[in-house]
Amino acid sequence: MFPASGKDGNSALLPVLSAGEGTGEGEPAGRPRRLPPWLKRPIPAAGGVGFTRDLVAELGLETVCESAKCPNRSECWTSRTATFMVLGEVCTRPCGFCAVPRGKPEAVADDEPERLAEACARLGLKHVVITSVTRDDLPDQGARHFRDCVLAVRSRLDAQIEVLTPDFSGRPELIDLVIESRPDVFNHNLETVARLQQAVRRKSQYATSLSVLRHVKQAAPTMKTKSGLMLGLGETTEEVIETLADLRMIGCDFLTLGQYLQPSTRHLPVIRYLHPDEFDELGRIARRMGFAQVASGPFVRSSYHAGEMAQAAT
Repeated sequence: MFPASGKDGNSALLPVLSAGEGTGEGEPAGRPRRLPPWLKRPIPAAGGVGFTRDLVAELGLETVCESAKCPNRSECWTSRTATFMVLGEVCTRPCGFCAVPRGKPEAVADDEPERLAEACARLGLKHVVITSVTRDDLPDQGARHFRDCVLAVRSRLDAQIEVLTPDFSGRPELIDLVIESRPDVFNHNLETVARLQQAVRRKSQYATSLSVLRHVKQAAPTMKTKSGLMLGLGETTEEVIETLADLRMIGCDFLTLGQYLQPSTRHLPVIRYLHPDEFDELGRIARRMGFAQVASGPFVRSSYHAGEMAQAAT
């Protein structure tokens, strides 16, 4: 539970450590942070991991599971699920938290939608998540390719489809291209609170991200919208709750809250590891605020158990 201070029971501030402070008792400042016990997981059985990995490689696809070093990739691949990353593996934006390479992207592969649909069909997926790197270099920033991927998957199998898009610079005509393909869930992550946007996302803006989700709800009121935050970057509980209020103000339906984990020493440091009880409390607060579905926990990521979340809301 949170300390009982602030304007009301939901707005108390979480204790925030400086970037150089340790996390464990007696741990000197400046040393690499040791993971707390709740962030250590047993290695799952190999099972379907190899099947999914080999199929993805055979069809020349990318998954955010590998590119972003997701901590859940073994669990998801064992159950033959994956979040597909289209439009290449090189991003045009230098976010401080992300393990996806950044630089000059490769040319768009016109046959990728068909290869993606083939993979989804052969995996027998019931819920497909399609995401991408940011492609500021393209005139439409990849929006048409997103649309084509959704339509290709729809033509091959009866599955729920979720898109996790970049912000398309907030351009309504590009967002509309994706909406035209009628995904079941339109996900765009705020990633962090307003105060930390510049340090965490650099070339992305809080107001622009909110405008994406607002436009989706205005253009397609029945389409489910979703967003997520990484916690542990120095935000306070009050800032998190203010962010959730902003999302509810624009009708956001689904929410994910997870622990930020530093991909390498070149990325932003973890300021604090939140205890699972804190995630539980934030989840309860979010549900009281009106989110239809909430996933809140140390290992939660944007697409973690996405199918179950979408199915529960139908």
